[in-house]
Amino acid sequence: MTSGSPHQRSSAREAALARAVKDGLLGPQVPLVGLLDVDGVLAAVEALNEAFEGPAVVQHTFAVKACGLVPVLRLLAEAGMGCEVASPGELEQALAAGFTYDRLVFDSPAKTVEELEFALAHGIAINLDNFQEMARVDGLLTGREASGPIGLRVNPQVGAGAIGAMSTATATSKFGVALRDAGAVEAVIEAFARRPWLNRLHAHVGSQGCPLPLIAHGVRAAYELAERINTELGRAQITGLDIGGGLPVNFDSEDDRPTYADYVAELRAAAPGLFDGRYALITEFGRSLLAKSGTIGSIVEYTKSAGGRRIAVTHAGAQVATRTVFMPDAWPLRVGVFDAAGRPKQGPTEVVDIAGPCCFAGDLTATGRELPAVEPGDVVALYDTGAYYFSSHFSYNSLPRSAVYGYQTDSGGQVAFALVREAQSVRGVVEESGLSQVDALVALRSGNAVEQPKEMAE
Repeated sequence: MTSGSPHQRSSAREAALARAVKDGLLGPQVPLVGLLDVDGVLAAVEALNEAFEGPAVVQHTFAVKACGLVPVLRLLAEAGMGCEVASPGELEQALAAGFTYDRLVFDSPAKTVEELEFALAHGIAINLDNFQEMARVDGLLTGREASGPIGLRVNPQVGAGAIGAMSTATATSKFGVALRDAGAVEAVIEAFARRPWLNRLHAHVGSQGCPLPLIAHGVRAAYELAERINTELGRAQITGLDIGGGLPVNFDSEDDRPTYADYVAELRAAAPGLFDGRYALITEFGRSLLAKSGTIGSIVEYTKSAGGRRIAVTHAGAQVATRTVFMPDAWPLRVGVFDAAGRPKQGPTEVVDIAGPCCFAGDLTATGRELPAVEPGDVVALYDTGAYYFSSHFSYNSLPRSAVYGYQTDSGGQVAFALVREAQSVRGVVEESGLSQVDALVALRSGNAVEQPKEMAE
């Protein structure tokens, strides 16, 4: 059974939850788990590739920030994806997963000299964020040729979507060169004229909450600037356009909307020449490739009432669903209720809040939802959590990271699991919190300084 359609994905998820309970991956002793539908992920990659078929050379890269788990990255590498990284940690995760240097794109607004040198030395594609960073590269390239593509990120300043924090093309965005600021376009053209090694433009409008016409408007601005630069310089200096990612995800239902095909249709209408083959295209999708294939399962520990409202206390809260808890209107999640055997619950419904384990009142993953009656020992499932929720752990209350498993279902509904990340032990939490330096501050206060680790001393 593949998970290419919403119905197939839903059926596979139910089978995986039931099997996870049966196998003890989720239960009273293991009250929290992440599950990732491998077939669903691969179906999303296939849909992305199909949407962009045509004369243009396209390199699709996965934005590691959406799920920096090495086995997941390895799966995407084997599926032919490239990888977009925005920190040294993400870079090392991508390399550990098997991505070669020529399949990497390094984005970050705060690259250090050492990071730039590493990327330049290994031919990793770089998107520069500003003119000061460009000046650094001038110095690093003195006396040698660039060994990989180098682009400049521009901010088309086309406005914000519904979620301001996810919109990167506002008038005052921290990213890229703001094109509508006085003299900016002329400065960009001059920068390309003086640097033959600059051969890409990069623009990214935003992600969740950004409608397709807004995204297409930003891409068109970058395309038109590339056309102008190449025309004024009299040469095809810009050979690649990195158009970012940002396809919004539908968190309201099982349906995949908008689709990659919808996105490409919007781009073709806004900038037809984008796809004629003169420019290599680079994409950086993340959330849209994984979100629908992920589920967080949690045991219901207690149920109670307060002010006439039913509350189910689970083990999934702000530590795994940080954005949902702190911005519930922007990041709502669908919720499913299953019995202690992992079977979907039926019967009369009740209005209930789904609470997490964190010690603050706002730790709610869903509020006022009409769901089948929830009881202690039931399983609550948070859907569409394949991106960010597994890998962006919030260490509030020193809660440990849960295990994550990938799964596949066969034509008979049988489920096979593969461990993606082991559950963090409580001991591991303590060790991360400075256990090996337990006496450091006491010794400092008493005048008996503890020897610093070698790397700190240096």
